[in-house]
Amino acid sequence: MKDWLIEHKISVLLGALLTLGGIYYFYVSDSATTSPVNTLSMEEKVQENVGEKGSTQSGNQPELPEKIMVDVKGQIKQPGVYQANTGERVIDVISRAGGLTDKADQGMVNFAEHVKDEMIIYIPAKGEEGLSSPITSSGNPASSVGSQNEAKININKADETELQNLPGIGPAKAAAIIEYRNTSGPFKTVEDLKNISGIGDKTFEKLKDLIAI
Repeated sequence: MKDWLIEHKISVLLGALLTLGGIYYFYVSDSATTSPVNTLSMEEKVQENVGEKGSTQSGNQPELPEKIMVDVKGQIKQPGVYQANTGERVIDVISRAGGLTDKADQGMVNFAEHVKDEMIIYIPAKGEEGLSSPITSSGNPASSVGSQNEAKININKADETELQNLPGIGPAKAAAIIEYRNTSGPFKTVEDLKNISGIGDKTFEKLKDLIAI
């Protein structure tokens, strides 16, 4: 037996190498086949986790408040058109406009009212037969104080500053209204305002619910 092994040792070595090579081939081939499956499974789990987190985060995002525009007039330090958010109140917009002047009649203002898009907030002066505050762009009072006549500007008594608080009335038209009163006498009806140059039907429609005689 020993002599046979010596004579055939090359064949034995080759056979052993072939056996080891076969075992190695099947082991590596099997690992290569199963490994991508495991890798794919891990990638799918990662993607699922990312997708779940993304869905949760997007679902928890708060809704942004709607932007609206409000026109602030009268006894305000910085009158003009201001941007506001739904849910804000009159006091918030007034603060943004620099606050009230010393002449403002605070008793005519509902500071706690919620603002609305296209609202006009008019702050009358003390002793003024002005508009109650605030009013909407359609001219319907959102907060009424006193009688209806007290909530309107008297075009027979208002001075230039008060007249300019009306929509569409600037310095030139305010001066023309006073000039008309001085030359033609007091307005007999609010429709007589259309006798003023530059005040047509469209402008009058915006004014008719805001003025009195």
